[in-house]
Amino acid sequence: MTLNQWFIFFLIIQAVHFLGTWKLYKAAGKKSWEAAIPIYNAIVLMKIIKRPTWWTLLLFIPIINLIMFPVIWVETLKSFGKRSQLDTILGIVTCGLYIYYINYTQKLEYNKERSLHPKNKTADTVSSLLFAIIVATLVHTYFIQPYTIPTASLEKTLLIGDFLFVSKFNYGARVPMTTIAAPMVHDTIPFFNIKSYFSKPQLPYLRLLGYQKINNNDIVVFNWPTDTLFNMYLPADKKYYKPIDKKTNYVKRCVGIPGDSLEIKNGIVFINGKELILPERAKPQYSYKAVYDGKTPIDFEYLLKELNATDGASFINSSRDTLIIYALTFSGAEKLKKVPGITSVSRVINKSSEDGIFPDFKDQKPSITNNWSNDNFGPIYIPKQGKTVALTLESLPFYKRIITDYEKDDNGNKNNLKITGNEIRLNGKVVNSYTFKQNYYWMMGDNRHNSLDARYFGYTPEDHIVGKPIFIWMSWDSNAKGLNKVRWNRIFTTVNGKGQPQSYFKIFLILLAAFFVGEYFWKKRKEKNNI
Repeated sequence: MTLNQWFIFFLIIQAVHFLGTWKLYKAAGKKSWEAAIPIYNAIVLMKIIKRPTWWTLLLFIPIINLIMFPVIWVETLKSFGKRSQLDTILGIVTCGLYIYYINYTQKLEYNKERSLHPKNKTADTVSSLLFAIIVATLVHTYFIQPYTIPTASLEKTLLIGDFLFVSKFNYGARVPMTTIAAPMVHDTIPFFNIKSYFSKPQLPYLRLLGYQKINNNDIVVFNWPTDTLFNMYLPADKKYYKPIDKKTNYVKRCVGIPGDSLEIKNGIVFINGKELILPERAKPQYSYKAVYDGKTPIDFEYLLKELNATDGASFINSSRDTLIIYALTFSGAEKLKKVPGITSVSRVINKSSEDGIFPDFKDQKPSITNNWSNDNFGPIYIPKQGKTVALTLESLPFYKRIITDYEKDDNGNKNNLKITGNEIRLNGKVVNSYTFKQNYYWMMGDNRHNSLDARYFGYTPEDHIVGKPIFIWMSWDSNAKGLNKVRWNRIFTTVNGKGQPQSYFKIFLILLAAFFVGEYFWKKRKEKNNI
């Protein structure tokens, strides 16, 4: 929905509210017209039901308001003597329209002295639970979200089984675009495996102010842009619609920011002609070919275990005199060179063309990417908001998905892009250039030969950005046993920063112990003073 459509929808809701409550306002000693003025009517209603004025704000926060509306309906009914269980059920099941029935057919008696304290433990528990859900949803949506690392694309920097806290306020919290959804879950409801949301209505994209911008080398959580395709490599394949904020969450390193020129040479990323220097914590991994003499005995299982402990090496494939080691760091390759019997170690470079490399596709002939691969790619331009690029038949594939899927025309409608002979038509007009409406980013995994990243799905739009990982609060190794399943050295470590990550778990335990000890002596002292 566009802003104009949402404004009209908002006015309709205000009209519905006025028609269903104006008599209630009058019975409560207010003016009937007060039920008609947007926002002010909500403030007055809070006074009628004797709830804090700041509750009004919660009614206008997406997702939070879905929890608040039923609460307000029930509180309104109770304020006019409708306190039975049936009244509560009818108020919720009819989405508040039961209040219409009360407004027009019942004798209205406003209970000015209504007690706000729950009459039984069940009501008290429900009230506390609702408040807890509201607070948790507010924090989850606008401040910090828990996230689990599911893949090895950032292996050795972030591990499979790392549990992260992702900050929403570093880059600015994104207001939910999906307005009707279950709180604190993503696209499915756990255990039931069903959608957790309704696709419509959708709010326009809006991001609150953040205090920093995405920089080169930042690790970023974002929604996988091409999560509307059953097969991302085939643009003609059957599509299914998922709202932006309900697409699968991914975490990668942002190597290219808006306005950059990016190129990959022999697996190394270059930005604006200069090699991108990764931070010390980053551990890029590649596949390596090692040649050995065939005479010196090598315990491959032990070698893999030793390398994997600090330098990756997720799998070794061996032949008569050659080893192929996957996901190995630069330091691991140096260690491999010193293994007795190893005569040479070289990084595997994919120089042949590769199917699925952005923006090429298997069914597109001839190739438009000049035999690009995941190790040799580009150069390409990372689109920046407000910048204009030339559109030709050669350049269009790089920006086609942006024009047709990620951006809309000036009226908020989907762009209509057609190619007629040598002409490119956008919304019926012949064009030879295009101006971008938002920023784009280039996300890649550090595990360069085992990462489904921008080299395959292309640009990540700014409206797909979720947040910045800041903290590992737990790390779980499913392949270990007993207490070793917990990676103790990773608990309470920061994701970003200079030098190698340091665990603050011991400091946390000391502070926690100090708190309980201090509380114990404080209570003892208080008891002594009361004697």
